[in-house]
Amino acid sequence: MALAQAWRAGWRIMALLTLVVTVVGTLGYVVIEGWGWWDAFFMTIITITTVGYGEVHPLSRAGEAFTVVIILAGVGTFFYGFTQFTALIAGGQLVQGRERRRHARMLDNLKDHFILCGFGRMGEIIAREFSRQHVPFVVIERSSDRVHAAMELGYLAAEADASSEDVLRRVHIDRAKGLVAAVSTDAENVYAVLSARLMRPDLFIVGRAETDDARAKLKRAGADRVISPYHIGGLQLAQTALRPAVVDFVTLATSSDNMDLNLEQVHLDDHSPLVGRSLLDAGLRQKYGVVVVGIRRRDGQMDFNPAPDASMRAGDDLVVLGRAESLRALENAAAGVTT
Repeated sequence: MALAQAWRAGWRIMALLTLVVTVVGTLGYVVIEGWGWWDAFFMTIITITTVGYGEVHPLSRAGEAFTVVIILAGVGTFFYGFTQFTALIAGGQLVQGRERRRHARMLDNLKDHFILCGFGRMGEIIAREFSRQHVPFVVIERSSDRVHAAMELGYLAAEADASSEDVLRRVHIDRAKGLVAAVSTDAENVYAVLSARLMRPDLFIVGRAETDDARAKLKRAGADRVISPYHIGGLQLAQTALRPAVVDFVTLATSSDNMDLNLEQVHLDDHSPLVGRSLLDAGLRQKYGVVVVGIRRRDGQMDFNPAPDASMRAGDDLVVLGRAESLRALENAAAGVTT
């Protein structure tokens, strides 16, 4: 930003110098040589630009000396402008300006995206997973180095404070699908969650907490889910030690590297033809080749390993296991999309 401002100031100075040289040159030829205004102006222009035309009228010795001064002033102004342009290229301002415009267009096109606050070690893992699963997202990070690192990886990122309402508006929180607060400090995560919740009461928000106290504060601030990396990591280590086969299966089912088998969440819209039908009646296993592991009801209750006669209701989320193409077909049916 400072380079751009300095460049604009330099060009204004060059324009002012050119105007001053033109005016002084025109007046000088009128006073020294006694020429008309147009002849004096024309002589000044061809002198400044060094186009090589002959004199408009024969020059006196004083006129020749004045012309030398005008030539030096014109050439000096030209080289000043050339230096500014070279600095512009060397500083990457032209490329940066084009990148900023492209960045602004990408921000304007964001819809049904996730806002990722923070791009530390945890944020980078989240961003990588979003990218691999082709989920649109934008990173908000205070550190310019981390923002640069995110953009080098091809991610859309903004250098800003995630708790700022203006910043959240700029990344279109009004059209976002969810927000993940993964900043390195609990205080920043609490402020980011609180700001987002005040702006979007219906937004799905996940917060990262380092301590039990922060977990409680994030919940009060409005986070729908609070994740403690140390708690999750400890549980994962314990489960791996006690039930390695179970952990391997869950890892296989949830890993984005596995293209044959996926554990997915499918939301039932109000107008879905599956609403009001039982699992057995809908024939999900026979028709789509998926296994319903659980149903999260609209009120948040989880029905694990539901019975075949369990009814599917509008607003429920089916937790299903199946192949990618089968899951896409089920998602279309759950959304009421006819294929």
